Amino acid sequence: MADASGPPAVAAGGGTTAPAAGPAADRKETGPAGPGGRPGPGALTRLRRGLATHWYAWVMVAPVVAVIGVIVGWPLVRGLYLTFTDADESNVERRIGVNTIDASYEFVGLQNYVDVLTGGHFWDKLVWTVVWTVSCVVITFVIGLTLANMLNRKVRGRSLYRIALILPWAIPAFVSVFAWRMLYNERSGILNAALEGGGLSAMSWLTDPFWAKVSVIAVNVWLGVPFMLIAMLGALQSIPAEQYEAAEMDGATAWQRFWNITLPGVRSVSATVVLLSSIWTFNMFPVIFLLTGGGPVGSTDILVTEAFKLAFQRSPRDFAGSATWGVLILILLILFALVYRRALRQQGDKEGAW
Repeated sequence: MADASGPPAVAAGGGTTAPAAGPAADRKETGPAGPGGRPGPGALTRLRRGLATHWYAWVMVAPVVAVIGVIVGWPLVRGLYLTFTDADESNVERRIGVNTIDASYEFVGLQNYVDVLTGGHFWDKLVWTVVWTVSCVVITFVIGLTLANMLNRKVRGRSLYRIALILPWAIPAFVSVFAWRMLYNERSGILNAALEGGGLSAMSWLTDPFWAKVSVIAVNVWLGVPFMLIAMLGALQSIPAEQYEAAEMDGATAWQRFWNITLPGVRSVSATVVLLSSIWTFNMFPVIFLLTGGGPVGSTDILVTEAFKLAFQRSPRDFAGSATWGVLILILLILFALVYRRALRQQGDKEGAW
């Protein structure tokens, strides 16, 4: 009997014949997906292997996922449900002494969304919220990048300057807002005292609608610059110094080095911090609420402070309406993030093609 592992047989004409198909040749490769696009045995095997290999990571992550689900997930689901009802302070379940009054609110479908979107109040607040967000983010980014460029150079006392500029970030936000509120005081504030000392009239910082908007933007910029400064300073320090040296040797001006080296070098970091700063500013509740309370006459109320007032300061408290505003805020932020990231990806693809 011929050995199956021996050399191939010689055929007529000097060629060779393929070895006989044995059991190994009958085995077929298992693809990544089975019939109908379903995961094949290979995918299930890889999944089981991954769970067996990284079980410790899954165990460590599980408590965090559970806590986030309880703290964030359940209120989100509950709020979404309330948007389809007419729940308010008078018809929700409540306890009076030892007696419990059952909830009597009813399902109303999309009526809350129709009422909010067809009324002009929501759109007025949305316009101011967008102006507030864009103004704060743009001013914060410009100041942060400018200061980062200054502190990225070798100057005397650089460490002291960095500590001083980071200080607003170290102070709790509500403490900073109350300090600014004292500065803005019309009668005894330092700002008006300085204006009057210079022969100018005092300003109605928090009682005039226009100046109240300017005041809240200034405070939020003051609070946001340290974060932008740290992020931009880290991005600048990651740019190789050889690029600046080569550009300077080629005769590039300071503006040309900034435009062609600095901005492209910090683009990836700036894209992320601008997105985060936009989301934070869009929902910046403490500055508006503690500094002006939304006044005067609601002129500085943004979407999130208006939603808070509906749920906690109006009579009767409108839980369904407040939840509707909250869901709309979430949808707007998700859409903004998707469009923003898509635009950045397309811009990166075009630059890569060039």
